[in-house]
Amino acid sequence: MLLKKIPPFIRILAAMAAGLTIGALTSTVFMGVDAIANAFVMLLQMTALPYISLSLIVGIGGLSSTGLSSTVKQSLLILFLLIATVLFFIFLAPIAFPDWTTAEFYSIETIKVSSEFDLVDLFIPANPFNAFSNALIPSIVTFSIFIGVGLMGVSGKQHALLPLANLQIAVANVSNIIMRFAPIGIFCIGLRAAATIDPADLDGLLVYIVTSAVLVFLLALIVLPAMVAIITPFGYRQIMKASREAMVTAFATGSFFIVIPVIVEKTKHLIAEMKSSNKDIGQVPSIIVPITFSLPVGGKLLAILFTLFAAWFSGAYISFSDYVTLVVAGVPQLFGTSVIAIPNLLELFNVSGSMFDFFLVAENLIVGRIAALLSVIFAVCLPLLIATGMVKKFTFKWRQFGRNAVIIPLICIFSFMSLKYTFQAISYQYEGYSKFINRDFLYGDVPTTHLEKPSEASAIIQPFSGVLQRVKQRGFLRVGYFRDDLPYSFHNSDGKLVGFDIEIMNQLAGDLDVAIEFVKIFRKDAAPLLASGYLDLTSGVPVIPDNMKEFSLSFPYSTQHIAFVVKDERRAEFIDWQKILDRKDLIVGIPEKIYYEKAVKSYFTNGKAWEISTPRLFFKDEYKHIDAMLFDAPSASAWTLLNPDYTVVTPKPLRPAIAMAFPINKDDQEFELFMRNWIEMKRRNKSLDRLFTYWIEGKTPSFL
Repeated sequence: MLLKKIPPFIRILAAMAAGLTIGALTSTVFMGVDAIANAFVMLLQMTALPYISLSLIVGIGGLSSTGLSSTVKQSLLILFLLIATVLFFIFLAPIAFPDWTTAEFYSIETIKVSSEFDLVDLFIPANPFNAFSNALIPSIVTFSIFIGVGLMGVSGKQHALLPLANLQIAVANVSNIIMRFAPIGIFCIGLRAAATIDPADLDGLLVYIVTSAVLVFLLALIVLPAMVAIITPFGYRQIMKASREAMVTAFATGSFFIVIPVIVEKTKHLIAEMKSSNKDIGQVPSIIVPITFSLPVGGKLLAILFTLFAAWFSGAYISFSDYVTLVVAGVPQLFGTSVIAIPNLLELFNVSGSMFDFFLVAENLIVGRIAALLSVIFAVCLPLLIATGMVKKFTFKWRQFGRNAVIIPLICIFSFMSLKYTFQAISYQYEGYSKFINRDFLYGDVPTTHLEKPSEASAIIQPFSGVLQRVKQRGFLRVGYFRDDLPYSFHNSDGKLVGFDIEIMNQLAGDLDVAIEFVKIFRKDAAPLLASGYLDLTSGVPVIPDNMKEFSLSFPYSTQHIAFVVKDERRAEFIDWQKILDRKDLIVGIPEKIYYEKAVKSYFTNGKAWEISTPRLFFKDEYKHIDAMLFDAPSASAWTLLNPDYTVVTPKPLRPAIAMAFPINKDDQEFELFMRNWIEMKRRNKSLDRLFTYWIEGKTPSFL
């Protein structure tokens, strides 16, 4: 009996707190917890979709033509006001971003082409049944609106609407029954979430997560309900009471969609308290709340904040004048999902696509839950404002306005400034350099020796013998590697020779059951050292005509895209190939290892191609006259990890990837065939993929 006296909101909140605490302490998802959590979410989803469709059909179908016109006019104006309010605070939030040094490993997202966005496909259901079976909410909303409008003109429509209205009530009743079990379901959800959070996932995301949380707290608990309370008959406590259960559930589940029935019923009861003679206002929540799910409102707008965060984090600069572009380009794309919008927005402002990985981690970790909470309060405030406008009961409370006009801005500015100083006070150590330079072999290594240069015997041409034969005779494999060839061959913090190519060669020696000897060489010496028989093979080179004429090449083991290394503040100058090539004042550095030297010199007819013996020189003060270094994207990313004031830019349109292969003696067909089959074997057993993930992307691969 005592439990029943506790308000549902308190029971749900207590259950979530208990689940989070136990999950964090035990780090264990107990038997049955996962099943209960999934079952609760699925039960809520079961009622949400039919409720959205029925609400729209019944709500719109029951309106008069004048009621529909009034609803539309009020809705558009108020919708614009609320969106503008949320965006204002989003653009205010970057005040909290501190001054940190960052750089990142290479990611395929850096060169990934963004998905196309089509509003027509999203909203127009060519097959309504397909839309329902695949839960295409925007299409379902469109279909339901049209059916509702069609019913408006039907004579005797009340007879048609009555069974639909009863079915809507039945679905709402089912949803209420399910919500009785919310404490159990949300306890399991909270426990599962806390037990499965990896603290490492928070690395680099703390600023975005905390800023998002503070922003949503301000908007959901202060700004939006206070704004509604100032200009409508509804008080602040009434608004929060109507919102709290849905807010807690949406936060716990990470889904705004499943609490739509709860929001509709709560706002209906609140609007009914106005006791207006206008019958149409009672249908406003049934129409407006489901529609908000498909609109770029509420929590979806946090995608704009993430774009600002990603630009700050990766060193890209978004000026105040760019905010208009961000809104115009970003908000329409949020009619779809953030997963589509974010990559396009990152590309628009030339922010590294690898930041999308950050977004996915943050979204799944907690930001998705925060966004759902903001969507709830947005969906509560919108129908209250629209209904008030339809009955012309806007009442401006001057005393309350005057108090809030001073207090709320002060709270917001204080909150964001406090965040900034808090972040600044955190002893943040740039870890990109250490994460890269401390890497060691992923797999075990074989006995190894090193030579800083070829021996005098390297110039003597030996009688021809195949690599496999001479390796067997001498007991070791001799490999040439290029200096400063990050991340393919370099010395780690312990002085050990490591890297992508080095570990592949290490695996090759292991499979041949021999030791290995590495010899540091210049790129120009590769062909004669292979021809003399001194070297067995070298680090990888691009599969291009010049190399194909000079060497026999193994089967390709990787691919590379062209990229520029530039100062952070000059990123915007290198986003478009045509603009780059048209510049007459541009000086581009080309490292010794670079393979497209001829092509570069032919392209940059207006500028200059400046040869650099090693990429290290580009980062020295005496080479400041060089505007950018042209390199492959993985190498470019590696160099920016060591020099975080620089960034990687892959100009658009994206050029085709170039395959990489190992050079061998032109006359050794036996070894060429062996290497072809060996690389194919390593590709099939995923060894090359794991090494790429580890050395190039900087991640720990799965061995499953």
